[in-house]
Amino acid sequence: MKAVLPRQPLNEGIRKVLAGRHHDPFDVLGCHRQGTQWHIRALLPGTAEAEVVIDGKNKPMERLPDTDFFTFEIAQKALPDYQLRWRPGQGEWRQGEDPYRFGPTTGDLDLHLFAEGRHEHIYHILGAHCCEHEGVGGVRFATWAPNARRVSVVGDFNQWHGLSHPMRSRGLSGVWELFIPGLDAGEKYKFEVCDATGKLCLKADPYGNRFEMRPATAAIVCPPSAFQWTDQQWLEQRAHWDWQHAPISIYEFHPGSWRRDGEGGFLNFRDMARQLADYVSQLGFTHVELLPIMEHPLDDSWGYQTTGYFAPSQRFGSPDDFRYFVDLMHQRDIGVILDWVPAHFPRDAHALAR
Repeated sequence: MKAVLPRQPLNEGIRKVLAGRHHDPFDVLGCHRQGTQWHIRALLPGTAEAEVVIDGKNKPMERLPDTDFFTFEIAQKALPDYQLRWRPGQGEWRQGEDPYRFGPTTGDLDLHLFAEGRHEHIYHILGAHCCEHEGVGGVRFATWAPNARRVSVVGDFNQWHGLSHPMRSRGLSGVWELFIPGLDAGEKYKFEVCDATGKLCLKADPYGNRFEMRPATAAIVCPPSAFQWTDQQWLEQRAHWDWQHAPISIYEFHPGSWRRDGEGGFLNFRDMARQLADYVSQLGFTHVELLPIMEHPLDDSWGYQTTGYFAPSQRFGSPDDFRYFVDLMHQRDIGVILDWVPAHFPRDAHALAR
């Protein structure tokens, strides 16, 4: 049986982390120097026992009584290079990097431009993105919740437990971020938000690039796309196109009802592209305009109650399926216009209206 620390009053920082009310969990978790000692602290909900791995040696961590908070102390001059090793419940041992030993992933310039409303590529910052950070592969998460007391990333990887991965607050910017090492594309996730009143709610990521098939509402971490575009000639022609004087004829359509497959289901973007390109070419249209294809909860709608503003709806296929749609249209000399409707907030609990 592992030794535990003697009962003693918890300091305020640890108490807030355990209660899920700490605005800056990095102030408590991770590795911190105190005098000649380095203190490694981890909150591991549902964990039976935990260890620190240093120089290939497993060293047991001490559990604070009646909590899932673990600590380890080591005396050395340099910051120790370590990993965490833990056994959840009756499960097998796992090992990985400590998310709370990594620095921020969002630069000060990005935060400055975002605060001024001048960041033109904020979708590269917010959301979930596979990356390498400080030499380690994983996924960086970021969202904007200026009035929240706490925001956590939850998913299958942590049993949807809000205390497992509380995020770093980036101060007055309202941005919360966290790099989780070892995660990869395909993970489902949401944000657990503790609002200003202390109420907890689960929110879908408005910057997610892919979502589960309805009625499920979790976002899915996307890998960097390997899609091979073949529309360079069309793009070069567009760069020199005198659109103010050229004839334009736009075919507007609703992807959910334009046509169905042989079983009455929705067409995939790829099948839709081939059929639509033939149809509009015969009629002489120069462009197609799609009613909202961004993720939305209700099939029987025009798609205006958007929940995933940067994700083509899963009911029509994957992001690469939509890339194929655009690419084929351009190959057929047809421009693509999207009806993007960020102002329509549905009242669904996972969305942004509440």
